[in-house]
Amino acid sequence: MEWATDAGLLTVIEPTDDELAPHIDTLVAAYNDPRNATLLGHTSDLCADDVREHYVSLRAAGAHPVLFQCDGVLAGDGDLRGVGNGIAEFAFLIAAPSQQGRGLGTRFATMVHAYAFGTLQLARVYASVIPTNTASLRVFEKLGYRVDSSETAREFADEGDLTLSIDRERFCAQHAAAMTAIQIMR
Repeated sequence: MEWATDAGLLTVIEPTDDELAPHIDTLVAAYNDPRNATLLGHTSDLCADDVREHYVSLRAAGAHPVLFQCDGVLAGDGDLRGVGNGIAEFAFLIAAPSQQGRGLGTRFATMVHAYAFGTLQLARVYASVIPTNTASLRVFEKLGYRVDSSETAREFADEGDLTLSIDRERFCAQHAAAMTAIQIMR
C-alpha cells in the first residue's frame, strides 16, 4: 500500500522473510526500547530470533504482519491478527520514540484499516490497549474506535487492557477521502 501525505510517502508491506531481514535489528531495538517495551507488555529483552519467530508465528496463525515505511525508511510495524469470521485485532508500533506523536501512527493505522475493510472485507476490527498508553488511545479515537467491553472484544485483551472496536461502515464513512487516496496493490 502507498499513500502520499504531507509527512512523506507512506508504504505498508506484508514482508517476506527476505524483506523483513534488513529491518530485524531496528525492530529489536524498537521492541526493547524501555518506553516501547512497557507499552507492548514485554518484561525481558527480545533478540533477532524472537522477532523473526514473532513474524513466523503471526503468518502461521493467518495474521497479516506489516512493516511501515516513510520515504523508504522503516517507521514501525503492525499486524492484523485473529483474522476470521469477519473480524480481526489490530496492533501497531511506531519504532522510534522520537517519531511518535507526529501523526505517523494514525496514518499507518488508517492504511491498514483501509486494507482490512476494503480488501479483506472485515466487518469489525478490535484493539486491546494498556490504559496508560494515551498515544495509542488517541490514534484509535482518531480512527473512530469506541470502547467495546463485549465478550468478543475481551477475547483479544490481556487482563487490565481497555478494549475498543470499529466497524467497516463507521470507518469507511469517517475516512472516505483516505480510502480513495490510499493505493492498495495486490
